[in-house]
Amino acid sequence: MSDKESKEKETKAVKKTPHAPRNYKLPGGVWRYSRSRMYHRRGLWKINKTVVKKEKRKKKPKTVIKPIGGEKNGGKRVVKLKKERRYYPTEDKPRLKKSRKMRPFSKHKRYLRSRLTPGTVLILLAGRHRGKRVVFLKQLDSGLLLITGPYKLNGCPLRRINQIYVIGTSTKLDISKVNIPEHLNDKYFRR
Repeated sequence: MSDKESKEKETKAVKKTPHAPRNYKLPGGVWRYSRSRMYHRRGLWKINKTVVKKEKRKKKPKTVIKPIGGEKNGGKRVVKLKKERRYYPTEDKPRLKKSRKMRPFSKHKRYLRSRLTPGTVLILLAGRHRGKRVVFLKQLDSGLLLITGPYKLNGCPLRRINQIYVIGTSTKLDISKVNIPEHLNDKYFRR
């Protein structure tokens, strides 16, 4: 092996040590040098920035000169390529979102918890009758539950309540023989 080859191997074998960073964090997560200070420390002011000139776009003509026939017309007339609108609405029409399906509240799906079946004894959680046990009769078209005390037993009248304000118990009554009239709907309970 020649001296040149041995020197080349030695230089390849030498590992480069990592350099110390120019900027470092102080206790509390604050950098030692500011951005403007680092601009000078890194020598960025020496670098000449080459500015690339942007090509100017050619503007399309908005008007055209048209020759006009006739004796008293002047011969030429400036005509706009794109005509301006004659009518401008006073208010912008709101655009409907495409994702939203426009359905009225009456056509929404009604869900009922599986625990709540007609005849189930419920515990009320809100309102003036909270804490009372009531009987669930049926679900109305609006999704509200039709319940009753019965009024004679605990003073809770025939009324509507949202199913989030009740707890269903395991006690169930047989109300198959109870006749619930058709006129007991949401319209009946409106003030």
